[in-house]
Parts: sequence; C-alpha cells; structure tokens
Amino acid sequence: MTVVSQFFPPDYAATGQLLEDLTARLAAEGLQIQILTGMPAYAGPATDAERIEFQPNRCIRRTRASRFWPRRIRGRAVNSLIFCLRSALRLLRYVRRGDLIIYTTEPPYLPIFGWMVHCLTRTPYLLIVYDLYPDVLEELRVLPGDHWLCRLWRQLNRPAFEGAAEVVVLSELMAERVLCQAPGIAGRLHVIPSWADPERIRPLPKQRNWFVLRYGLENRFSVMYSGNQGRCHDLVTLLGAALVLKGEPTIQFLIVGDGPQHRRLLQLAREWDLSNVRFLPYQEPEALPQSLAAADLAVVSVSIEAVGVVAPCKLYGHLAAATPIAAISPPGSELHQLVESSNCGRWFANGDANALVAWIRELMADPTRSAAHGAAGLAHLRRTATPELVSERYRQLIYRHLPEGKVGMQVI
Repeated sequence: MTVVSQFFPPDYAATGQLLEDLTARLAAEGLQIQILTGMPAYAGPATDAERIEFQPNRCIRRTRASRFWPRRIRGRAVNSLIFCLRSALRLLRYVRRGDLIIYTTEPPYLPIFGWMVHCLTRTPYLLIVYDLYPDVLEELRVLPGDHWLCRLWRQLNRPAFEGAAEVVVLSELMAERVLCQAPGIAGRLHVIPSWADPERIRPLPKQRNWFVLRYGLENRFSVMYSGNQGRCHDLVTLLGAALVLKGEPTIQFLIVGDGPQHRRLLQLAREWDLSNVRFLPYQEPEALPQSLAAADLAVVSVSIEAVGVVAPCKLYGHLAAATPIAAISPPGSELHQLVESSNCGRWFANGDANALVAWIRELMADPTRSAAHGAAGLAHLRRTATPELVSERYRQLIYRHLPEGKVGMQVI
C-alpha cells in the first residue's frame, strides 16, 4: 500500500501526525506501507530529514523539490503543484507493483492527480479529505465562487471523488458538502473523526508538569490555543477576551504554534498591550503531552467562513488531557454540536469575547465544574475517537480493497 501526503513527521502538521500514527499501527499488523511525502516546511522548523527512511514495514520517501516560499500562499501553491507532479510521475512508473493508494487533500489538488493516475493505471485508491477545496478559498474570499479556477476545480473534483474506492471525511457537515459535488458516492462516503491517544496524552498535575514549571504557570489559570493559526480559525475572539482580562495577573493566555495569522496576532497583542498573552512555537511531539496538560481551558475555534470545509483536529488532544473546551464557532457547527452533546465544555459565538470572559471566571471560581467538563470530554474520546477505534475503521476500508491473500507492496 502507498500513502501520498505532502506533510508527514518531522513536520508538525496535525494531518501528518495522524497519518504517522495510523500507518505505524497498520505496519505493526504486518501491512507493508510506502509513504510519499515532502521535507518538513509547513509546521515547525524547515529542517532536512532523511530522503529515504526505512522502518519496520514502512518506507518513507521525501522530496526536497517542494520547499519554495512555504509561508506564502503563492509559494505553497507552487510547492504543492511540484509535489503532485513528482508523486504522480513516480506512481506512473511503478504503481503496477502496488495494490492500493491512499491520497489525502494535502495538498488540496492531490485527489485530482490521484484520479488521473487511476485513469492510466486502474490502481484503486482511497481519499482522505481533511479540508474541502475550492470551498475553503471561496468561503475565505480568496477567490470568488464563479472564478474559472474554482469552476474547473469543482468539475475535476467530481470524477476524483467518484473514481475513489472509498472517500473519508472528518465531519457530517463536510460529508454533506462532498455529496453535493458527487452525489453518486453516498455508499462509499465515510465519516471518520480525528483521534488522540489517551494513554499518551493524559491529565497531569501542575506540580509534576515540567512545561508548567518552565513557563511559570503553577499559580495561574492557563487559557491555551495550540496548533495551526490558520485563516480558518477565529483567534481574534480569544485576543478580545485577553484584552478584557489583561488587568487580572492570575490568568495567562498561551498561543502555541504558528501559521498564516501569526504575524497579525502578534501585531494585535502589541497594539492592545496584552502582557497576559504569551506566544510559544510549535512544541516537539515528545513535549505535546506536557504542553496540552498545562492548560486549564483549551480554546478550539472555527471561523464563520470555514464551517463544513475544515475540521478542527486539535480538539482531540485536549479531550485526552481532560481539559475543558471553549468552542468558538458559528451556531450549528459540528464543533458546537459536539461540545454541547458531550458536555466537555461550552460553546461561544464568533466575536462573543465577553461571554468567554464570564465563563473563564466561572471555571476559576468552581474547579469542580472544570473537572467535570474535562472528565466528560475524556469519556467522549474513549467512546468515539481512540486510536484503536479509528484505526480499525480505516483498517476495514483498506483491507476491503487489497487483493485477497496479499498484504504488502513492493518499495518503489
């Protein structure tokens, strides 16, 4: 089996981290997997990794030809195109030796290249849709919906979806949008959530958490946003709450990670004199259990424009740490529904910083309520989104399309 995705560890992108975990679990069962990916450049430092890395039942091949201007929209578009072309050429040369290909939407037009490879080789493929394009570009007003590129992209998406043996999306709202573009795949469309490992990420007392001690958080109520600071996330509402609370020294806001909004957030924090907001870089994967467990309240947000076109993967790590969730999103979003149905926290409309402030004060005054929300979130994760539950669902889809009696693939 071959997996194609531009982002994979040591890149810190959440999608790559999930793929690393999934493929490691499948490889441990004896499935031989090749991963075609790029060098780290998107999330975290742009360091070199091994071009070819052999692990038990996994071969990881990385290309350096997709690292030009990784922080700019046009640069990322060029990088993604180069990655797709190189991956497609490699697959066209050797794909007949493989049994099954899994494509992701990293980069977003990779499914179209995957469909073209399928047309030439007839090799079956699965799609994992993390973000739905061109819908993201339209909702964020990067391009108008009637732009020729969006119209062409949508026309090509339909055969790419319809040609897939199975299509996986992360949320019900995203499934509805995909079905609008390709109604014929209803029987092959699956909603499988992201996940986190509650055995690796777990609640940790502050006095035993080196992250807390390093950043002086022992006697502070920590409000944390951790992950990609992308255009699809509402972080201005969070800074608005910090502005209201900047006179209360016992409350610390932590914004961990990087992304397209990072410079704007730094500028707002300077203009508003937010000494209670601390920006930290992406944490090493080994530090993630401690950094997530340092939060007294975790903020997960979706902008008004992004509902149904992206899914917040970062939620699940906070659930594993048994941290209450402040969900900022439009009403009716999947994030809104999940938080209310599981009782893992509270939902806030985009822009309602005052309501978020009031709830922060409530949680500080009533630690038992905070603990109850955290426990409810952890229970929800254990019921629905542990690595064992999610990887088994992927395993069933994958093995359905491997030739009978054949588990592996040859390295290409």
